[in-house]
Amino acid sequence: MSHASDNNSILPAGRRAGVGLHLASLPGPYGIGDIGDSALSFIEALADMHLSVWQFLPTGPTAYGDSPYQPLSAFAGNENLIGIEPLIRFGLLSKADAGPLEDLPADFIDYGKLIPLKSTILASAADRFKNKANSKLKSSYREFLHEHDAQWLDDYALYRTLKTWHGERPWPEWDRPFLQRDPAAISRIRVSLAPDIERIKLLQFLFSQQWQSLREHADHNKICLFADMPIYIALDSADAWAHPEILHIDGDGHPTHVAGVPPDYFSEDGQMWGNPLYDWNYHATHAFQWWIERMRHATRLADLVRIDHFRGFEAYWSIPFAASTARNGRWEQGPGDALFDALRDALGHMPIVAEDLGVITAAVDALRRRHQIPGMRVLQFDFANADFRPAAIEENSVCYTGTHDNDTTVGWFRGGDNDTRTTAEVEAARANALRWTGGTAQTIHSDMIRFAFATRARLAIAPMQDYLGLGSEARLNIPGTSRDNWRWRLQLSQLTGRFRKTVRKMVRESSRG
Repeated sequence: MSHASDNNSILPAGRRAGVGLHLASLPGPYGIGDIGDSALSFIEALADMHLSVWQFLPTGPTAYGDSPYQPLSAFAGNENLIGIEPLIRFGLLSKADAGPLEDLPADFIDYGKLIPLKSTILASAADRFKNKANSKLKSSYREFLHEHDAQWLDDYALYRTLKTWHGERPWPEWDRPFLQRDPAAISRIRVSLAPDIERIKLLQFLFSQQWQSLREHADHNKICLFADMPIYIALDSADAWAHPEILHIDGDGHPTHVAGVPPDYFSEDGQMWGNPLYDWNYHATHAFQWWIERMRHATRLADLVRIDHFRGFEAYWSIPFAASTARNGRWEQGPGDALFDALRDALGHMPIVAEDLGVITAAVDALRRRHQIPGMRVLQFDFANADFRPAAIEENSVCYTGTHDNDTTVGWFRGGDNDTRTTAEVEAARANALRWTGGTAQTIHSDMIRFAFATRARLAIAPMQDYLGLGSEARLNIPGTSRDNWRWRLQLSQLTGRFRKTVRKMVRESSRG
């Protein structure tokens, strides 16, 4: 088939400015940001600041390390992000029911306390649905089941129920009949644990209802929702358990090789993510149907979708399962054009942004350009390069000060304990940043944002921490580590009228919106 023309772009029309903020990082009284009132209020704050794009991290249910990049499902929503206030308004909870959540910290997420508390409270809301929900809500639930049950919802509800029944162990450690989805064993569970299965489906429905309200509110306020999709799925996920044939795993659920990246900016040994690798031959033989359904689902949630680790579609780093570090991997050929042609044939022009950072070859860049997929530029990386020139930032791209994996701009400028750079590299990056922005050490965060806004990139985004000028204490994630990440939260008190006015002025002066 013919590819998109050079003049085509999936980015929103005009020059846009946006913010990066994890949904869990939203302010609110219940221990974690959510997609209810917290998100609706934030949409209004963005509109007030003339920031028209909100990029957030993956929204799937989390497990290991609370990472949104290792979700338990490629289709389900994270139950912990369900808003409490809408459930109170529906009569599914009382204010007193939610009281224990108000005792949790407001400035960071204490996952160890939050998850058991909120799970119990949400279970109560689901159990009350039968008697408390109105007929319109119940009718919507039946429609939700009709649309999603056969595709992913039933598998996800079964998986989560069985995972709890097995003490939350990964599915390769389950009793063999359930590991291998023995029909008789599954049938018995459907009967004996029917209320648990139904409860999980109800929570996914409530997530879906609240997300629909969020999308409508974003559309009303002319805010583009920009989602993030991990290229790989977790081994311990409903997708891997229900569809092991799409992955390189054996009959016992063990991968032969896992995903990661070679040594890079973030890690001297590379990163070994542990995700099983796709059986791309299987996907090609089946016309990439699983990927088509995954992308269709993602574009129902958001206007734009960033695909993490885009280079893996051209070639991916394959690491033996038993290896101790990612150094022992090798490059293998990815699906290339065939996948994107199949997606376009099935779904039309795709609103995809490529995370094309790291070791990018001419072949990776050519694949992205053939399909007119915008790439990314990150100023923290660009300013580390003495040969960087602003003209290298293309119009059909998204320019960032930093991402969720970077330190905040203030922390990056100062250098710190978790910095992988040498002292000389830190000093050189500082000098380049001051040179290119014409700013000062005291205003480097706003100087970097203004620089990003001034580039040719159609879309420029900064993390909320950079707008606020916060240091390393507000860093969201340190790649290659699994403790104390994804915990930072924005405070409502930080979104002052003065702050909003400052951001609004920056956007206006850059002719963005």
